[in-house]
Amino acid sequence: MRSGNFKETYGQLLALTDSRPVVAWSIVLVVAVGLGPFVVGKYFVSLLVLLMITAVGVLGLNILTGTTGLISLGHAGFLAVGAYAAGIVATHWGWPMPLAIVTGGVMAAVAGLVVGVPSLRLKGLYLAITTMAFAVIINHLILNGGALTGGSEGLKVPQPALLGQPLAAEGGYYYVVFAVLLLAVFATLNLQRSRVGRALMAIREHDIAARAMGVDLIRWRLLAFTVSAFYTGIAGALLAYYTRYLNVDSFSLLISIEALSMLIVGGLGTVTGALLGTVFIFVLNEGLGLLFSALGSGMLSTAAFEIKGIVYGLAIVLFLRFEPDGLVGRWRDLKHYWIHWPFRY
Repeated sequence: MRSGNFKETYGQLLALTDSRPVVAWSIVLVVAVGLGPFVVGKYFVSLLVLLMITAVGVLGLNILTGTTGLISLGHAGFLAVGAYAAGIVATHWGWPMPLAIVTGGVMAAVAGLVVGVPSLRLKGLYLAITTMAFAVIINHLILNGGALTGGSEGLKVPQPALLGQPLAAEGGYYYVVFAVLLLAVFATLNLQRSRVGRALMAIREHDIAARAMGVDLIRWRLLAFTVSAFYTGIAGALLAYYTRYLNVDSFSLLISIEALSMLIVGGLGTVTGALLGTVFIFVLNEGLGLLFSALGSGMLSTAAFEIKGIVYGLAIVLFLRFEPDGLVGRWRDLKHYWIHWPFRY
């Protein structure tokens, strides 16, 4: 039985994993999610699609906030940029779905670069307010975009299609989103174990010490903003094809708060934490939705939006107070307890 995670060579340190159970359970999880459309109904398949799209966006935020330590409340703006960029090129110019999705990611990356330049000397609350202001500006630009964005009336997006074949949201499009999520997970894992990832983590731990060791703060912070926004733009483009209708009301500040709460609950700086936090908050959100639906048209049902915000805030406070490392930290403690029992102290 494994009693630790000690590494003897740089190859072991840079490997994705040296644990066979982790590889085996990862394969089981991938197969289980891949069989989702054949096992559950259309309603739960649609929830799985939305969950996977959310996970892609949260992985992007994790690169900026979890790995680099830069707090952002403006990822709803990057999500909107990616969604509307994909929707515009697909609706007005007839671009195919793969090219439209990539366009959404690229345009969001450009927006991330634009936001990152004036934010280089900011951190903490000041950076959070700056990114939140960006999201507000994007919403105003969309509202005043006229026929290009549809303004307050919204923008209709064509049905997703691949190689000329239409894809159902609960069918072929499910596997498109699943493939993008797998690529995002592997790309993030490889980023974190690379020289770039180590530089970003050094900035998170102590930016002054990182600069003294030769880490170019400007270069890597801009890269973190750009890559993070690219992930979120891809998620926005996938969301556009999933909903097939875009409205500025769908990209409120609560989206950014939800993504941040997913990171805190799951565990900042880890891919596993980002995925676990996404599942936890998503299931909590859907559970509250089912509860409010069961209550009917009462006072709690009409105040569902505000109550969800309160629940997210409570989740963040409770995890910060009792489990700062999130669900990943709790899982690590459980493994430590099991391996070293009864000498667990």
